[in-house]
Amino acid sequence: MSVVKEFKEFVSKGNVVDLAVGVIIGAAFGKIITSLVDDIIMPPIGYMTGGVDFADKKVILVSADAVNKVEEVAIRYGNFINTLIQFFIVAICIFAVVKAINSLKRKEEELPAAPAAPSREEALLADIRDILKSQKS
Repeated sequence: MSVVKEFKEFVSKGNVVDLAVGVIIGAAFGKIITSLVDDIIMPPIGYMTGGVDFADKKVILVSADAVNKVEEVAIRYGNFINTLIQFFIVAICIFAVVKAINSLKRKEEELPAAPAAPSREEALLADIRDILKSQKS
């Protein structure tokens, strides 16, 4: 089997396509969550904490110096706090989706299974019974 044919077979499988779609949707979802945290959740938290903007919070290790062309070196813990909040929001959303899917699966499992089709012998016996009933009438 040629490598090109193997690759086409690999790509055409549903799992690969599903995974690609999931990654693309996940990236878009990540942008939505980032906007939710940065634009909706963090401003009220900053307001409640006296106008603190977590994105600007940092510990400066080396100050910027234009003369010596030294860039600022800092630990940006505010961005880390924002990222943690984003992670928890994504985790909560995924938990809610998985919980909803699991509850749907449980409902499907609770439905009674369709009765099994009668065996050949049972079908023949039922036909004989019906014939005998029709002859008695």
